[in-house]
Amino acid sequence: MSDAAKSDAFRWVEEKQPDWSSWNSHIWHLAETAWREYRSAAWYVQRLREEGFTVEEGSGGMPTAFAATWSNGPGPTIMAYAEYDAVPGNCQAAVPWRQPRKGLSRFAGGHTDPHSALGMGSLVGALAAKAAMEKNGITGTIRFMGEPAEKVRGSKPIHAAKGYYDGLDAIISFHPFYMLPLCNTARWDTHCGPYYAAIYEFLCERPETWLQGAVTDAAGAPIPAAHTAARAPGANDAVVAMYTLSKMMRDHMLPHSGTWTLNETILASGQATADNLAAQMAMIMFAARCPDVAMLKKIYAVLDRNAEAAAAAAHCTVKRHWVSKSKPGLANHAMAEITFRNLERAGAPRYGDDAVKVAQALQKELGLDPMPEPFADELSELVPPEEAERRLRRDLPSWQTHYTSDDYTDMTWFAPTVRFYIGRAVLKAPPGFSYPEWALNALGGIPATIDPTVETAAKTIAGTILDLMTDKAALDRAQAEFRERRARAEDVAPWCDYAPPIDFPWPEYVETPRGREWWIPATAVDRALERG
Repeated sequence: MSDAAKSDAFRWVEEKQPDWSSWNSHIWHLAETAWREYRSAAWYVQRLREEGFTVEEGSGGMPTAFAATWSNGPGPTIMAYAEYDAVPGNCQAAVPWRQPRKGLSRFAGGHTDPHSALGMGSLVGALAAKAAMEKNGITGTIRFMGEPAEKVRGSKPIHAAKGYYDGLDAIISFHPFYMLPLCNTARWDTHCGPYYAAIYEFLCERPETWLQGAVTDAAGAPIPAAHTAARAPGANDAVVAMYTLSKMMRDHMLPHSGTWTLNETILASGQATADNLAAQMAMIMFAARCPDVAMLKKIYAVLDRNAEAAAAAAHCTVKRHWVSKSKPGLANHAMAEITFRNLERAGAPRYGDDAVKVAQALQKELGLDPMPEPFADELSELVPPEEAERRLRRDLPSWQTHYTSDDYTDMTWFAPTVRFYIGRAVLKAPPGFSYPEWALNALGGIPATIDPTVETAAKTIAGTILDLMTDKAALDRAQAEFRERRARAEDVAPWCDYAPPIDFPWPEYVETPRGREWWIPATAVDRALERG
């Protein structure tokens, strides 16, 4: 029955292509960023309800998250999920030249990986499996989660802590490929590692007490912050001091071994004019990726000290707010094998004449000679998980068990989980040439170049769901392996012990008399980039 059901599911994906292609374009053009994906989440909720799912909006206390369930009777419960957050500063139109989406600043959000295709591939796969289950009388339950703010590893630790992954029999995690050798393959042993992110909030609560009692103090002055007085350094200075200290102290956080990164972003600054007033509030977020949690704790021990020192120097107080604490991933070979067999059946993404014309137009735009076969060779190849693992390990130290980060890892502690990657359109390059980011982002929004990724992912997911619903022996093997690995794993981090960080000044779109726009308005430079 599974083979017939898979054929039905694959045919459903192909026949519904015009629908899901337009769905994907819609989400891509919304390009809403972390914790502010209001319209994207609302679209998924409505679509899932129309497809017969029961949907909880705002799951886990997160306004742009959801939890959807459809059941066809007793049987396994298999979960897939959507992400739909974009990245600030990557606004690009779906055209083969650099241009922000109409009416928006080039600093607005844009899909880079793209999560638009991640979510759509997962949704279409779940809907195709549902259609095949109904037609073939296969019983079981499909859970479909909406996971916002993945770029800051936001929702999954919270959903995990609040029980949304309890009672699942298996989980399917898909991502468009973003690095080699993880293209058209599944992770084997080396899964993503843990990730911590925290906001340090500096407040200059009592600027009037700066240098109080010093010889230069204008004692008794009726105006405590005169234009000629020395003002308190304030919150901006605290952020600058912490930023500088943390850059200086990187060499003293961890040894130069293994792969780890520390990145920062300033969320808010100033809230004061250029008058002689101290900046009252500023925030900086630090995000760290490491092979293990012990390394993360060492990084944040240094960051915490830097924050206290910066606050003292700038006459501020400081408070740390957690944004994410995610766990390292647990492997599951049985799930990787099941999924890869379905990827083999689906086949690698296939690019038609329209896609080739888009790619060649983009190459010409960048001053390159258009290539007869412009897409990277790796996109047409399938790589067995064991081989992908071998290639991945070539540049890693033997002790390193995890590499890069993504918060799907929290799911791996609740049920056997596969993490697989499907090729997305990237182009061959002449020696020494690198394509600009806008070019890759554009290819993720043009239907001819992104639909093949969605189609392959959807078929792979649908086939995997159907196998897990109908092949009890295969599911039993995956669950036995999960229980064994879970028992052996050191439970290295607590489940989320903080509230959803939804109320910070995350970048977002706003409504103004000029219409809907990014919080940084479009400029003359943005308008000059537009064509047509």
